[in-house]
Amino acid sequence: MDDRAPTTPEEDRVTTFTHGGAQLVVAERGTGGRTFLLVHGIGMGRRVFGDLVEQLSPHGRVVAVDLPGYGAAEEPIRIPTIERLADLLAAYLAAEDRPDGDTIAIGHSMGSQVVAELAARHPGAVDRVVLIGPTVDPAARSALAQLGRLAHDLLVESPTVLLLGAREYVRAGPHLRRKMRAMLVHRPELVYPRVTVPGLVIRGELDVVCPPAWCRQVATALRAPLVEISGHGHETMIRDAAPAARAILADLGIQPVDT
Repeated sequence: MDDRAPTTPEEDRVTTFTHGGAQLVVAERGTGGRTFLLVHGIGMGRRVFGDLVEQLSPHGRVVAVDLPGYGAAEEPIRIPTIERLADLLAAYLAAEDRPDGDTIAIGHSMGSQVVAELAARHPGAVDRVVLIGPTVDPAARSALAQLGRLAHDLLVESPTVLLLGAREYVRAGPHLRRKMRAMLVHRPELVYPRVTVPGLVIRGELDVVCPPAWCRQVATALRAPLVEISGHGHETMIRDAAPAARAILADLGIQPVDT
């Protein structure tokens, strides 16, 4: 059964959406026909997109979600696969009364896998995809390899990113290992050729989680441009989202607004 219920306002307009036993927590800001759907990575939540929301909200409605078991969303009975997370987002998009206009799905890290599946499994659900720091590089498809790369990447990040990331990982709960497994067994390289909407790939110049060769492979499979953010690592849209926002807006032909 589908269910949309308001929650106590914490920020913006916050609601919950439940479908198939899994819950999304949804925060909205901005208005207009264009919708930016923000999907976080493993161990994170919608709050890591705070700066990106600020940058994008002058240009449309921004919808940031907590996936099941992350942030404020309830822990599901079973850990959803990447495919099931995509199905949940598709159900949410189908249930909401969206204004006419494009929906741009933006996924960071594991969220890029969810966004790609959403576009591939549910044609017409979104009009464009943006993959920021796309995972999982097939050359490092193990928890140990991924955690090692992430730890190395965090060396270039700011204390703000480290503090926020640590808090969100704690909120992700005791099932993070199983959530990591769900991410690692998914093979995004098999999904990209099935994505028919326009795309954009963004990586931080210093991102060791998503090396240049892998991101070029992703961009080629999506038939999409690749933009590299100078001086940034894997968490490029957390530390300073302005460069990533400019790349997203430029891809849409939109002039950024100073915030």
